[in-house]
Amino acid sequence: MAPSARTLLAQMAPDFPARHVGDLYTDTTEFMRISHGDVIVLADRHFLVLRDEAERRFGMEDPKFWVKRCRCLETGGRNILKLVFHESFPMTIGTMTVTCTRSPRKETRILDLVHGDDRFMQGETIYDTADNPVRILDIVPGKRLDEKIEALEMPHRDYFHDHFPEVLERFIEACQAIQWLHDRGEKHGDIRRDHLYVLRETGRYCWIDFDYTFDFQESPFGLDLFGLGNIIQFLVGMGQHTTQALTPSQRVIIDANDCSIMFPNRVVNLKKLFPYIPESLNNILLRFSLAAEVYYDTTAELIDDLSRARDALSQPTL
Repeated sequence: MAPSARTLLAQMAPDFPARHVGDLYTDTTEFMRISHGDVIVLADRHFLVLRDEAERRFGMEDPKFWVKRCRCLETGGRNILKLVFHESFPMTIGTMTVTCTRSPRKETRILDLVHGDDRFMQGETIYDTADNPVRILDIVPGKRLDEKIEALEMPHRDYFHDHFPEVLERFIEACQAIQWLHDRGEKHGDIRRDHLYVLRETGRYCWIDFDYTFDFQESPFGLDLFGLGNIIQFLVGMGQHTTQALTPSQRVIIDANDCSIMFPNRVVNLKKLFPYIPESLNNILLRFSLAAEVYYDTTAELIDDLSRARDALSQPTL
């Protein structure tokens, strides 16, 4: 007979309060039932559940009940366990509709593909007794890029001239990582600014969360490209600039065509707000605007334009 959670924790985690001890789970299908103090058993490893994970977006916490922060009882290390949760929903981009689907098995495939590549989060998959692919993820040793940008306390001009060139260089490397996936027929699937981390030791950027895929008939990798566009807008602007936050003088010069095709309240024609932004860089942002007539088809095209903009930034002004 398998030991109870109480017996197991008494042996392997005697520091854990007995009043919070829960149950053992070898089948993670009913993930809503699994909570703090429970133990998930995967092959010969045991994971003590500490809490549900949550994403903080738009100033609000969005709980993810299928994602558990855990301690491995064998190693004492911390891991994030992603349990199986299926969902599908449409996303509208201008006049186009994209169907997004959560696919745990796709994320498993990506984790195997990027093993040992620090441009991507690391982890492995172990199947539970119900054949659910449970992804055991390493904690990324770093901080979200958008949080680091938002924490800067300086005028935009100083940021753009003193910090942005290095940010752009690192972002081009991150785009090259996505191109590497695309060249192998894979998509990231959920490219957002909160899914890009800065590694503490190297400063390199690291992508997380690969469990979405999408059906975009107009462009097989199109949603990834629009995601990269959203991030570069944020990085150039040192944050998001919305029509609601414009000053009266700025509202006069901004119209609908200056805004994002994905988020019509976000200004992408940032040269109108910051005239010192070079045309070569601003033209990249405009490829993601409501007025755009041509979009990027490949990550390589975006990287080429970003590289030219980087080179222009390094040239002295007359």
